[in-house]
Amino acid sequence: MKVIVAVVPSDKLNDVKNALLEVKVGKITVTHVIGCGAQAGKIEDDQGNPTGGELMGRVRFEIAVNDDYVKPTVEAIIKGARTGHIGDGKIFIVPLEECIRIRTGESGRMAIG
Repeated sequence: MKVIVAVVPSDKLNDVKNALLEVKVGKITVTHVIGCGAQAGKIEDDQGNPTGGELMGRVRFEIAVNDDYVKPTVEAIIKGARTGHIGDGKIFIVPLEECIRIRTGESGRMAIG
């Protein structure tokens, strides 16, 4: 079991969500966050000059998946978020020690579904 955390630009929320639904991943948590990566919040103006330096709006997806869903989930996030430009985001894959469904008490793979 893994937790996949992806941070992508806010305007890619629907694209990523739809790409995840195409691969039958629908149990997601999304949080609106601000931050910056390697570009340090700088963007280019129309002439290619760096401007800004501010924290930028992002969305953070958190998705718990069984091991066989890691690759399709990551591929869907990339499909929905990639523009080929700086700032497309990051994906983190973290081991998940346990998962418990509160309603039924199921745990492990069964709790993730």
